[in-house]
Amino acid sequence: MPTSVLSDGTIRRLVDEGRISIEPWDPSMVQPASVDLNLGPSFRVFHNFRVPAIDLADPPTNLTEHVELADGESFVIHPGEFVLGRTEEYVEIPDDIVARIEGKSSLGRLGLIVHATAGFVDPGFKGTLTLEITNLTRVPIILWPGKPIAQLSFMTLDAPAERPYGHPDLGSHYHGQVEATESRYEGGPAR
Repeated sequence: MPTSVLSDGTIRRLVDEGRISIEPWDPSMVQPASVDLNLGPSFRVFHNFRVPAIDLADPPTNLTEHVELADGESFVIHPGEFVLGRTEEYVEIPDDIVARIEGKSSLGRLGLIVHATAGFVDPGFKGTLTLEITNLTRVPIILWPGKPIAQLSFMTLDAPAERPYGHPDLGSHYHGQVEATESRYEGGPAR
């Protein structure tokens, strides 16, 4: 079976069948080959003063502070700043589909990036999606929870994953996450 990107009709059908879960679900957010996702109220802000450097052989902990916005509050991301956010939606991906989270082109044209490198969503993943948000401009950008921030596209696998995300053998660090989640990277000693 060849892999392919799922169309709007297929996405709606798989959500209706319960094979893909997106909560809350709003069918009007479906685009031709993706689903728009909204920004959630949870952020992690880096405290750069806590460590002189991030050493991947021994990653520091507590690099970020959790910020939860109240209803109606906004979040200002300053020029060059990097913060972690999350989607409002909680998603569940079956073991024969992968997803990619991408920024919305209209926001990218304003200098807002929503993922640095981690755009891949493994088969079997369950949780909100942590966003790696960067302001590339020279002016602050005001973010509003509940507004579209990203889009999620889906692709079929040639066969179901033998060990989907969350499998006990994998040590899936972010399975079931509901807040913006800081890195759980385990680098280990340099070789």
